[in-house]
Amino acid sequence: MLFYFAPLEGITNYIYRNTYASYYKSVDKFFTPFLNTNVDGCLVSKSEKDIKKENNKDIKLVPQLLTNNPSTFNIVATKLKNEGYNEINLNLGCPSGTVTSKKRGSGQLKDIDALKAFLDEIFNKRIQEISIKTRIGFSDPKEMESLLPLFNNYPLKELIVHPRVRDDFYKGPIHIDVFRDIVKESKNEVCYNGNLCTASQIKNFVKDFPSINKIMIGRGLIANPGLIEEFKTGQASSLEIFKEFHDSIYNQYSNILYGEKSLLYKMKDHWKVWKINFPENTKEIKKIQKSQNIISYKKAVDLILK
Repeated sequence: MLFYFAPLEGITNYIYRNTYASYYKSVDKFFTPFLNTNVDGCLVSKSEKDIKKENNKDIKLVPQLLTNNPSTFNIVATKLKNEGYNEINLNLGCPSGTVTSKKRGSGQLKDIDALKAFLDEIFNKRIQEISIKTRIGFSDPKEMESLLPLFNNYPLKELIVHPRVRDDFYKGPIHIDVFRDIVKESKNEVCYNGNLCTASQIKNFVKDFPSINKIMIGRGLIANPGLIEEFKTGQASSLEIFKEFHDSIYNQYSNILYGEKSLLYKMKDHWKVWKINFPENTKEIKKIQKSQNIISYKKAVDLILK
């Protein structure tokens, strides 16, 4: 079984990925948060830094792109190829309104003719292998009945499926029967993504889908960094390792962010997800979120991690 780390904007940048790989040895492939480009199709400096090989030395990384412009896709793909990346991932899953209103991400699923024209152009040039991360439709799971035959026309590296529609965002039902049909009918290798947050959930999924050997996990793996190791070994990761992991991220950001407020904002963002793994520490989590300075932040964190 191969495990992929799904990206989360603002969290899983190169600092997070490298630190994670230093403390938890369970992820086979990482994906960047979607790269941002300017009007000329060139990467903005933040995205440029995130994909630099010197910032991603010891991990297998796939850059992710969110665009409906084939020229932009091919410009970035060429740059990434020159940087040594042999795979690029197309994001057709992002449900954010600011994204879908521009017909990007899962917004591209609404117009299958435009999506076909886009895919035709990027696959005609195919600068490197292309994988797709997609939802099963924009508003109706039945949309996958048209989308899957379209995807089957292209030689994908793999098809990563989050079996929700855009309108479900992240809290609607998982349409597992639709995913089951995709597994049967896809001409490309299929990877599953969605709502695997505990070792028992992973175990049940593997039992139900023995032919699937690739799983992508996002928030569940951020909340519990030792999740995959727990699935493999049956042993939960120690609090001590998580503390070292937290402290390493904190120290790296304290060296590059300007000012106490920036550091607090960044660490509080992490705790918005980490808190899921600490259901018995709601009071301490509130103290973290209400902290106004580093001293109060550290005191609140120590109540949980010491």
